[in-house]
Amino acid sequence: MIHPTAVIESELPRDASVGPYAVVGPDVVFEGSVRVGAHAYVTGPCRIGGGVSIGPSAVIGTDPQDLKYDGERTELVIGPRTVIREFANINRGTAESGRTVLGSDCLIMAYVHVAHDCVIGDRVILANTVNMAGHVEIDDDVTIGGVVPIHQFVRIGRHAMIGGGYRVSKDVPPFVLAGGAPLRALSLNKVGLRRKGFTDERLQELEEVFRFLFRKEGTLTSKAGEILEDQGASGDAKYLADFILGSSRGVIS
Repeated sequence: MIHPTAVIESELPRDASVGPYAVVGPDVVFEGSVRVGAHAYVTGPCRIGGGVSIGPSAVIGTDPQDLKYDGERTELVIGPRTVIREFANINRGTAESGRTVLGSDCLIMAYVHVAHDCVIGDRVILANTVNMAGHVEIDDDVTIGGVVPIHQFVRIGRHAMIGGGYRVSKDVPPFVLAGGAPLRALSLNKVGLRRKGFTDERLQELEEVFRFLFRKEGTLTSKAGEILEDQGASGDAKYLADFILGSSRGVIS
């Protein structure tokens, strides 16, 4: 399972698979079986969950591309069963947070760049050539189309979907389908939410909340405040309102 041309400097699980000319450097901890493709480069400090697949020529766990980085010990953490395709590049954190985190059951397609100190949740899909700057936070069940640049410190709420080719410079609220230039909340992400098991009743309530926030006159922050004061608002509505009020970069509308 280990090709004779591979260079291995960390302990591998018994059932690991490492392809030709791949390099597994020092200080890499595999927490279960892993598959490393040909010519891939994996280095540490890095912790990788069981069932992870790393594609050919991917570069994982390298130093952050940040001029403030001064060689301090930081790490990359990758959750179980995540798939990282060919030529993807994922950097470790800096002293500011100490780590870059990639969740479980994610699909990171070819040529994606995940920069230092990013935090990505579970079941996230990043299509080809998504390029993330540092400190980006992506919550669970987000899908991002191809060739999308994401500005540093941007937050993307759970169950959001962003169309391919659009620049993300502000926070993207949960549950929305975002697109256009400049990026805006086009609609509720109905197809994605149905696929995740949202009931018609839950979708209808979210549709009403979406119209109130993004189609009714008034500022987003004042309308979000109204939702939080509403004793009858659902957990989804309050999460959406909290996300808006917690933004430091501003929210697309």
